Amino acid sequence: MNYSELLREKAKESGSIVCMGADPVLERIPIKNGSVEEKITNFYKQIIDAAIAEGAVPGAIKPNYAFYAQYGFEGLRALKNVCRHVKEKGIPLILDAKRGDIGKTNAAYAREVFDFWEADCVTLSPFLGQDSVAPFVQWCEEKGKGIYLLNRTSNKGAAEIQNLECDGKLFYSIISEKIVKWGTNANGNVGAVVGATSIEEFERIVGFFVQSKASVPLLIPGVGAQGGSAADVTAAMRKAGYELQLARINSSSGINYAYEKQETDDFAGAAAKAIKQLNKEIGL
Repeated sequence: MNYSELLREKAKESGSIVCMGADPVLERIPIKNGSVEEKITNFYKQIIDAAIAEGAVPGAIKPNYAFYAQYGFEGLRALKNVCRHVKEKGIPLILDAKRGDIGKTNAAYAREVFDFWEADCVTLSPFLGQDSVAPFVQWCEEKGKGIYLLNRTSNKGAAEIQNLECDGKLFYSIISEKIVKWGTNANGNVGAVVGATSIEEFERIVGFFVQSKASVPLLIPGVGAQGGSAADVTAAMRKAGYELQLARINSSSGINYAYEKQETDDFAGAAAKAIKQLNKEIGL
């Protein structure tokens, strides 16, 4: 099945549109023994297995490439282990790599993402234009893989560029239009990263996608530590008539390190509990 179909099916199976960001910070991983690779691998395996056991399977898991690469080859081997475990458990795997380069280079990146890491989907920068994104779109069209293009991001400085006016339109609106255009023949596999931290922009973008009648999966960061509200974005999607099963609302540290807030040694159980709580807030 293609990526958008996978999103729908797994949302129905799990009852969840939560995306668990898997962003390792060694200082916060409470596993004392083992190598860097072993600590990271065991941390996420235990969280994933606990979530399954507790009936809190997330709708997707999103490892951020940089958080693994910072630890060199041991970190990258851990990333491979985590990706493999996610795939074995049948959970959609989003590699948060934010690739963005000229066409030939992106063609090589696409092969790395989909063949080596075996990701179902990847995050991309759209700012080099259509010829840059085209190698990834080809994977969407021919092999059913997915991509999320940065549209209106959740970081504080996003407005500096993304809210600039160009030919009477806000820049993020132009990117929204490009996402629809570039995904015309991609069977709903070309999606958008739209942050939860600026609800007015979020509402406009979701409304545009619905009005365009295009099937555009949404990856929604910014919930939790960044200040965004899962309830607010869910309400906005419902109001616009957006298909919730195509969305994935991301939480990283709020799930990964929930044991700190819950003041428990059971980091895996705490993560499963945090997923359940976010599911409740979303109310799928």
